[in-house]
Amino acid sequence: MAMTTFGVNDALAVKLWSKMLDAEALKATEIAPLIGDDANSIIQRKTETSKGAGDKVSFGLRMQLSGDGFTENETAEGNGESLTIYSDAIVINELGHVVGVKSENTIDAQRVPFDLRAEARDGLSDWFAKRMSVAFFNQVCGFSAETRTKYTGLQPTIAPTRVIRAGAAASDQALTSSNLFTLDLIDKAKELALTASPKIRPIKIGNQEKYVVYIHPYQVTDLRVSTATGQWLDIQKAAMTGGEVTKNPIYTGALGEYNGVIIRSAIDVTGGVNGATGAVIPTVRRAVLLGAQAAVAAYGQKNSPTKYRWNEELFDHKRRLEVSAWSIHGIKKTVYNAADFATVVVATYANQHS
Repeated sequence: MAMTTFGVNDALAVKLWSKMLDAEALKATEIAPLIGDDANSIIQRKTETSKGAGDKVSFGLRMQLSGDGFTENETAEGNGESLTIYSDAIVINELGHVVGVKSENTIDAQRVPFDLRAEARDGLSDWFAKRMSVAFFNQVCGFSAETRTKYTGLQPTIAPTRVIRAGAAASDQALTSSNLFTLDLIDKAKELALTASPKIRPIKIGNQEKYVVYIHPYQVTDLRVSTATGQWLDIQKAAMTGGEVTKNPIYTGALGEYNGVIIRSAIDVTGGVNGATGAVIPTVRRAVLLGAQAAVAAYGQKNSPTKYRWNEELFDHKRRLEVSAWSIHGIKKTVYNAADFATVVVATYANQHS
């Protein structure tokens, strides 16, 4: 029976494998449900750099008008209010990785019952998914202890400006083992989101307005083992019902919902940062509440039909194969007028449980 195959360096194979990498990397990352092209997305994908030249996208936020207006017997002309517009920008750069394997022409490939070339592709897919997740949480958690931009969406992190700490602690380093994650912290974070200026806008799921909070698995355990009244059982009572809600991918894998906030967990929620020394505090985790346009992502042009480029090279008389993939992109927390636009960090003591 005839079989269609694509060999190494086949032009169609490059596009096919690049497309597969794009799909698998996105599917494997925890933050995939957050990404969209419109302003109702938590991670809004900016398309300007994918359509034309340039390595930077600037975007603005118009503040609400606050003037009194005019009524009868008052002069309108000359009493206009000026617009207040703040801006932010995201830059894009290259990020990629290379995997080296023995080619199908070697005894190494003969010894194993799997395709080394396919394993290289899967490995790169996992690598990109993990890096995308790490970069996102380093950004939205304001993890300033990480200074390598390869791990921060290819631009520096910015320390959080809206922070709630368990026990009203003054700093991450002041959090103690009694300052665990509890549901009332979600209430406080939502209150801050609603009363912030500008207000942190929730996303719309059907006809409902929702926020999303990501907490670390250590914080999940602290919630689950709490026997206090009005804690974990409240999440279980708030069943996620209704076709519009349950079909939305943002609910896939969610722990539950509380007070209009969808609770999700991710291992890449960052540790705390010592405000005095800049050192990482491994016994602290920075959960983060997210609203619409909490972060932006952008990709370079000439990456069609996918956002990744794929290349394969044979060396050593075709006995050694190197597979590489890379992307021109960036990811960044949105910040306007030196204030976080749609994130609230919730820092608590959170250590591994024995």
